[in-house]
Amino acid sequence: MKNNGLTIAIDGPAAVGKSTMGKLIARELGFLYIDTGAIYRAITWKVLKNNIDINDEDTISELVSNTSITIEKTDTKNLNDYYHIFVDGEDVSEEIRDPWIDQNVSQIARLPKIRKQLIYLQRKLAEKANIVMEGRDIGSVILPQADIKFFFTASEEERIKRRYKELIEKGYNIGYEVVKKQIIQRDKIDSKRKYAPLIRAKDAILIDSTGKSIEEVKDKILKIINKFREYRKKQIENNII
Repeated sequence: MKNNGLTIAIDGPAAVGKSTMGKLIARELGFLYIDTGAIYRAITWKVLKNNIDINDEDTISELVSNTSITIEKTDTKNLNDYYHIFVDGEDVSEEIRDPWIDQNVSQIARLPKIRKQLIYLQRKLAEKANIVMEGRDIGSVILPQADIKFFFTASEEERIKRRYKELIEKGYNIGYEVVKKQIIQRDKIDSKRKYAPLIRAKDAILIDSTGKSIEEVKDKILKIINKFREYRKKQIENNII
């Protein structure tokens, strides 16, 4: 994979602020933002739309082979509309955030055939210079050679409150206990799946956002990135790389 720019990987469980921070950092730096979780959500949306059994790995694999997924950056400054994702040319950016998708995406994401198929797509997207890629196995599997790796975390209680608030503000009629159950279930599936489980890469920088504001976390990350860029600049000047 050729990439002469900076590659930033962000991993972590659900509702730790990966997407928000990934988009903020990408916008601040003028980088491309790639939400790999949205790709799995998009596949889940198509699987459910076609009434396919979420455990039917072979049928889902065939569906993936015949599906076109693209991600396009928008010109808006609205963080919630920073990018759109298309499935076979159809914009599904809103549909894939439905709690219905939340209930099923981890079941599909745990299937080895599907993960292996989507690795290729994700790496192809990452060939573009200067990217922020966010997901659950970016630093450990998708982009193990990423320049900077972050692993986000937050307390379970805070994560549940964040996701519940997010869904209520979007107009979904869902109970707090239901959201709690979904978060716990996703954590269990993501961390215990046999292929590419959710783990912190050995060289990933831990970012705990519990009790911290978005600005606090953003400033901390930008300082780390800027320090790395200064270090790389000196290496280039000294012909080390």
